[in-house]
Amino acid sequence: MENPFEIINQRLDRIEKLLQNLNSIKNNKNSIGTYPEIMDVKALTEYLNVSSSYIYKMTSTNQIPHSKKGKKLYFDKEKVTNWALENTVMTQEEMQEVATKYLLKRKLKY
Repeated sequence: MENPFEIINQRLDRIEKLLQNLNSIKNNKNSIGTYPEIMDVKALTEYLNVSSSYIYKMTSTNQIPHSKKGKKLYFDKEKVTNWALENTVMTQEEMQEVATKYLLKRKLKY
């Protein structure tokens, strides 16, 4: 007769593998390449990980690039990606470099 602990261990291994597969499927769904070039509000909320009310607010104030046909809203993935990344925050190294260039330029004027 088989050891009951061995059976439990085998079953736990199978469950763990299934969970890992589900996790990898979920992660692949959220990668950039799996979204269509033109998205509706539902796809955009998943793509940006924001609420639909936030999307509607941004479209009503013309803050996010979009198209409208009748009552349907459409979003170009490339334009939305560029919009989302347009206010990039500089790293400390980048700020230091800008400050150094500014000071050198200013020093050369005097």
